[in-house]
Amino acid sequence: SQIQRVLLALTLPLEVLQMVKSRMMEAMNKGLSRQTHAQANMQMLPTYICSTPNGTENGNVLVVELCQSHVRILLTTLLGNGNNSPQLTNKIFDLPGDITQGTGEALFDFIAQCLRQFLDSNNISNNHLPLGFVFPFSCRQTRLDKAELISWSKGFSCSDVEGKDVVQLLQSAINKQELSQVEVVALMNDTVGTMMTCSTREKPCEVALIVDKGTNSCFMAEAQHMQMVEETSGRMCVNTEWGCFGDDGALNDTLTPYDQHVDQESSNPGLKRFEKLVGSLYLGDIVRHALIALATEKALFIGSNVTALGTKGVLKTQQVLEIIDNEEGMTKARMTLEALGMRPSERDCCRVQQVCRAVVSRSAALCAAGLAAILSLIRQSRGLERLMINVAVDGELYRAHTRFREILQSVTGLLAPECMASFVPSMDGSGWGAAMVTAVALRMAEQRCEVDQVLAPLRLSRADLERVQALMRQEMDLGLGQETNANSSVRMLPTYVRGTPDGSERGEFLALDLGGTNFRVLVVRLAENGIHMASEIYVIPTNITQGTGEALFDHIVDCIMDFQLKQDLMEQVLPLGFTFSFPCKQLGLDKAVLLSWTKGFSASDCVGKDVVQLLREAAQRKQHLALKVVALVNDTVGTMMSCGYDDPKCEIGLIVGTGTNACYMEEMQNVGTVEGEQGRMCINMEWGAFGDNGCLDHIFTEFDRMVDEKTINPGKQRFEKLISGMYLGEIVRHILLALVEKGVLFHDMPCFTLQSKDIFKTKFLSTIEIDGLALKQVQSILQDLDLHATFEDSVLVREVCQTVSLRAAQLCAAGLAAVVEKMRENRGLGQLAVTVGVDGTLYKMHPCFSQHLQKTLQDLAPNCTVTFLQSEDGSGKGAALVAAVAVR
Repeated sequence: SQIQRVLLALTLPLEVLQMVKSRMMEAMNKGLSRQTHAQANMQMLPTYICSTPNGTENGNVLVVELCQSHVRILLTTLLGNGNNSPQLTNKIFDLPGDITQGTGEALFDFIAQCLRQFLDSNNISNNHLPLGFVFPFSCRQTRLDKAELISWSKGFSCSDVEGKDVVQLLQSAINKQELSQVEVVALMNDTVGTMMTCSTREKPCEVALIVDKGTNSCFMAEAQHMQMVEETSGRMCVNTEWGCFGDDGALNDTLTPYDQHVDQESSNPGLKRFEKLVGSLYLGDIVRHALIALATEKALFIGSNVTALGTKGVLKTQQVLEIIDNEEGMTKARMTLEALGMRPSERDCCRVQQVCRAVVSRSAALCAAGLAAILSLIRQSRGLERLMINVAVDGELYRAHTRFREILQSVTGLLAPECMASFVPSMDGSGWGAAMVTAVALRMAEQRCEVDQVLAPLRLSRADLERVQALMRQEMDLGLGQETNANSSVRMLPTYVRGTPDGSERGEFLALDLGGTNFRVLVVRLAENGIHMASEIYVIPTNITQGTGEALFDHIVDCIMDFQLKQDLMEQVLPLGFTFSFPCKQLGLDKAVLLSWTKGFSASDCVGKDVVQLLREAAQRKQHLALKVVALVNDTVGTMMSCGYDDPKCEIGLIVGTGTNACYMEEMQNVGTVEGEQGRMCINMEWGAFGDNGCLDHIFTEFDRMVDEKTINPGKQRFEKLISGMYLGEIVRHILLALVEKGVLFHDMPCFTLQSKDIFKTKFLSTIEIDGLALKQVQSILQDLDLHATFEDSVLVREVCQTVSLRAAQLCAAGLAAVVEKMRENRGLGQLAVTVGVDGTLYKMHPCFSQHLQKTLQDLAPNCTVTFLQSEDGSGKGAALVAAVAVR
């Protein structure tokens, strides 16, 4: 019964392991959160390692590995051949005992002397030798090459190092040895090294687990969940420092009296509680205390002298592992116990073997609970139903015993059934891994230079944006002048809309919204209790959009009559507002000459004609005499008017969708192209053409030029081609092709689909840039395009998308800043408060566009308080409101 009680205490049922797993997940989240990190036992330390090897790494890399009793120097030559058959040269230098207890300066000087000796003996004198430093102590890293020691452990207690940057201490010692060619590039602990050594392009390892004298784990976390670092894109390796799990009491209900004794005997009572249940440094003593308890109860070693069991460390974990062995275990138990002065019976040996197995099995099961917690956290953070992942493993316990491995793997599967983990044993984990970390860091730095070089022309400075703002203002002034209008790329077309809604408008109005192959007819009722609308969408077949003008307008009138019939409006003569979203020169509110067709229309005999007159003539042909067209507007003006009904301060309209345009209320005295000095008039800027005269050539990149050349109107609508949804996907596609050519994207992967024009839709930018979208989902989007992206590729594609959409929003803001500043100056105000009515799929659907636009506008026009009001059905409702204001 006593032996059963001990074995039961050391056996953790599945439900207890599930509890340990969930508490571990809580502890990890606590460590990752900025709010709770300071109180967390699991530190979840960022390592600033953001990538695993991809096989292209090459060159010579030095490694310094500080171990418990020695320093190892390693030179690795990588050939860029998938990291197969690397050339390794290494030498071990024994660490004098007094060094580990002496000054920090003496320790680092000793390491640098070993390094010098190694380089001299191998006749190595390269111009530049990057070095990776394996430093297996708890550090607070702020960069890959900057790490402050939190505390010594493993018998080290060198003075004047804690709180200092150990990379800098090593570099200073190296410089003292006049090894100017050696540069410390990266610092890592042994767990991270293990993950990196097991990782290849085809089989990346994203989790590592070490079960040795101590225990630790690390994993590639989504950077956006790591609140302790500024980096929010991609992934970063987190060093969990999970040995400290349970220091807050989270493991108290699983501890046995034997664990308590081991803890009290240790040099750090109450600390590293998880490590003391799992690490091989402690397992022998846990067994020892269990045997002492059984001997005290006369359940073991009757008649033997058990005094030797009172000595800490007298029973080694290596002996425990040998005792577990099925065949030789009983013999090993007898030999071990006899060596301690006991005379064990067969039954004693059998029971000792049972206790040893229980302690080692519990260690493996607890490791499995921790690993299951990591795997579940990764799966959840990546938004996956199932996770398939490779786990790098190293350490005496994992390597030495089949039983430990089997329990670890099977219990992990039971605790995280939705995660499929493949275990990859590490070969020379820390040394070779440190070389890989350093080589990857160098590759990433080179890649960063290439990427920055490609994207630099798209990253606009404050000065660039101020220049665009000034140029827009200049073009606006030219466009408003009678004499200078022809020289401006911004047309500044008068709309003859003289006022915005004031809320007193009443009555029923028809509206027609024509801007593409689908068009709408609406009836809009303005009442005291708000606006009521009914509408219907009609299709214009291609043979009509590309046929005669007469057929097109006859079809439009047929649709209006059909709608009026359905709405029982045939007997009424209602004022009609017509939203016509094609470039027109307006000569009056109900008179507008079509300048050109766009959007696939090419109906004959319309360009140069009055659009309202063409509609009236069609109504006469159809004998529909009840049609009263009072106003024609474009969609931008309709947007402004629609929002103006809800907010009287709305005096600007902005559309950022497939195309882009803006309008605003200008003082009549400034409008040189229309007679009259009093009041205001809405000006349709047609700002998409801004820059067509070459004034924006300095902003245009090679990618913009490539996109422009392949459009149906090369050299036209230059500003629109930098901003609007029709073109952003194409800009991204050309940038991605440039990065593929430079070898930094989709390495060795076919990218045929990227050669196809318009294959990369602007809607992909919107999806890829959603905050919180896991990179697995970005990979999936790219896979749909037959682009087999690695995780790193996905990070880079996201960065390209972000750069292009940010520039679009900033340029839009620079244009808008010119508008609001002009309105403020026109009115002689120190501060202008104005509302922008805004519409368009890019503004509404892109997750960041509106924020970037508003932030940049605030920066460029600090004396203007601008409110953005999204238009609901602007182009339809707005036309009716223009008609209503005109009637009023």
